[in-house]
Amino acid sequence: MRRASWGAAPGLVVITVISGGAMVTVTLASLGLVPLFGPPQATLTAWQVHGEDLVRGVGESLRIALPATALAVTVGSGLAGLLLRPDRLAGIVRIGCLVVLLLPHIVAASSMLMLLGDGGLLSRVAVALDVGWPALVAGPVPVATVLALAWKESAFVALVLAGALAPGHRTRMAVAAGLGAGPWQRWRRVTLPTAAPALLATGLVTLVYAIGSYEAAWLLSAAVPEPLPVLSARLLQSIDLLARPAAAAAALTASLLAVCVTLPALVALPRLRRLTPGSA
Repeated sequence: MRRASWGAAPGLVVITVISGGAMVTVTLASLGLVPLFGPPQATLTAWQVHGEDLVRGVGESLRIALPATALAVTVGSGLAGLLLRPDRLAGIVRIGCLVVLLLPHIVAASSMLMLLGDGGLLSRVAVALDVGWPALVAGPVPVATVLALAWKESAFVALVLAGALAPGHRTRMAVAAGLGAGPWQRWRRVTLPTAAPALLATGLVTLVYAIGSYEAAWLLSAAVPEPLPVLSARLLQSIDLLARPAAAAAALTASLLAVCVTLPALVALPRLRRLTPGSA
């Protein structure tokens, strides 16, 4: 165990240096200490001027990330069950998951736009049937953004869960069935506890990614309120160079939000691993 820990040390050092350096730089930039021109001058102007935008951005980011994560984990869990089947369907599902996983997020978002947008495929079908079509793209509720992220990340969840469950899965199911456990009992008492650490880890990765995701939110969400990544990118691209500290403040807020949702899961993960069947 110690050798494995020391073996991971170089990677952890690199990640810490890069991530820590980036966080320090963004923090200093948000305080006006890394200006593009002129002398550094500590100020909270960026936070004060754009405080309301940052608060709304936190709410909008969570309104997208939380349901997208829940949907991705739910769908991904179902797909993982199909991947573990001993038939051809598992191979078909595996190919589908790999294709979805390889798609760039902007392509996934564009596909959702062409499917759910006002001029998209489903809206045209609704018009042909003389049925109203809701504003799923750039509407008051970020439905299209949530679906795009969930669709893309569900493939990731499915592949990771299937990989975590595959070793010994058939043996566990056979033993449980031999002891008289029905399908529901096998899922609740065997499959779910075994998958819990991987399920929490994939859900955490999906949630953090959804908080920081830019493409789907930029293409599919409403202009107001802006999720934090979209707000940061817009301010960074502004012709007003004084908006750069505000862009850094939005980026730092998104990072802090990701850290806040990560810490509880990281605390729970070791406990779940200890409770996993077969773990020593």
